[in-house]
Amino acid sequence: MARPTSIHVCSQCAHQEPRWHGRCPGCGEWNTLVEAPPTAAGGRGGGPAGGRRPARALAPTRLADVVAPAVARLETGIGELDRVLGGGIVPGSVVLLGGAPGIGKSTLTNMALGNLAGAGHRTLYVSGEESTQQVRLRAERLAGAALSVPVIAETDLETVLATLEAERPEVCVIDSVQTVAAAELTGVAGSVGQVREVAGRIVAVAKRRGIAVILVGHVTKDGGLAGPRVLEHLVDCVLQFEGERERSYRTLRAIKNRFGSTNEAGVFEMHQGGLIEVLDASARFVGGATGAPGSVVLAAMEGARPLLVEVQALVSQSELIPPRRVVNGLDRNRLALVLAVLARHAGVPLGNKDVFVNVVGGVRIDEPGADLAVALAVAGAARGVALGPAGATRPVAAFGELGLTGEVRWVGHPERRIAEARKFGLDPILGPPGSGARDSPTLRSALGSVLGARRVASAA
Repeated sequence: MARPTSIHVCSQCAHQEPRWHGRCPGCGEWNTLVEAPPTAAGGRGGGPAGGRRPARALAPTRLADVVAPAVARLETGIGELDRVLGGGIVPGSVVLLGGAPGIGKSTLTNMALGNLAGAGHRTLYVSGEESTQQVRLRAERLAGAALSVPVIAETDLETVLATLEAERPEVCVIDSVQTVAAAELTGVAGSVGQVREVAGRIVAVAKRRGIAVILVGHVTKDGGLAGPRVLEHLVDCVLQFEGERERSYRTLRAIKNRFGSTNEAGVFEMHQGGLIEVLDASARFVGGATGAPGSVVLAAMEGARPLLVEVQALVSQSELIPPRRVVNGLDRNRLALVLAVLARHAGVPLGNKDVFVNVVGGVRIDEPGADLAVALAVAGAARGVALGPAGATRPVAAFGELGLTGEVRWVGHPERRIAEARKFGLDPILGPPGSGARDSPTLRSALGSVLGARRVASAA
């Protein structure tokens, strides 16, 4: 009988089976058997009798005696990307770049490789989704030396690894890791076993040869990175490229970074000639903000970078039961919490009203410091009142987290938020007590400070 080319190992109890089963015979868990090559799980017998040589003990070294030479980073020529990476690409590192289809992952990596090639670095682009002709068509519209990047179109893992060994590039992009497959595994490309095996062997070659590799990854319908969670543990850096294809703005965030901070974010704008860095994102997002009812500027933080965005709200009488809650750019559950606090502690009932909230520009805000700005925008829209000073054409600015008892709680970096808002002449700026902004200990007091003496406009 022929020896099986692969086995299936349970991710819970490490039980091995020659064929896939829906339920593990060892522990009884469902859908835990993952395909793997026999060498990856074989030889678990444990001593010389099992065919393994006895292990040799190593002498530990004190960390103070470990020599860590300084490594020069490779700058991609894209300032926002280099800043998120921590100053550039580290030789021998592996970066996982994820994002929705059409968001601009291939454009960003083509631009980076083109800049590196123009600076004299050896590069390689491995395309598993497109032909070399398709890659050239995209590179033709990009500035720089994008057309000088060597490219291959291949999905076989052994061929890709052999090319890396032969060419020895300094930086390589593999687009995407879900399309490369190992011939010894029977699973289709993109399956859990294939992605784990492909990523593991690419990481091994990258570390051994000092090749910086950027793996482009797919995302699930929920926005998370596709494939096994171990993929994120294998790589050195995980970048998330976010945005809406219908809008021009894109945000690059670091979820994990072994060589830098995860408190950085880069903002880009998509143009015909590729991605353009947005160096002053606040000016882009707040430039069109008005003092109309339902408009508030949120002084947010994108990592360590202050960012001003306009939050707009619309409240209307509902004809549905239950009423609609439509939100764009914010967490829907967070909006439900804000509406409950508004009704209970600020006297703004919304039980029979449709509520629409939008962060202008297609930016997504995930921090709790957005609560106060969202509450003020919804309250102003519900009462038909512009929250800015009388005669002002700019909205108020706000930041702060709402507690379930109606208090406004402290959030990080208040001084940076206030400085960014004052740079654009926004006044007043509402924030939690002690932040340096106009003190708003509770949501009711915040509403009173901006709604108290204003005339309620007639509802349409």
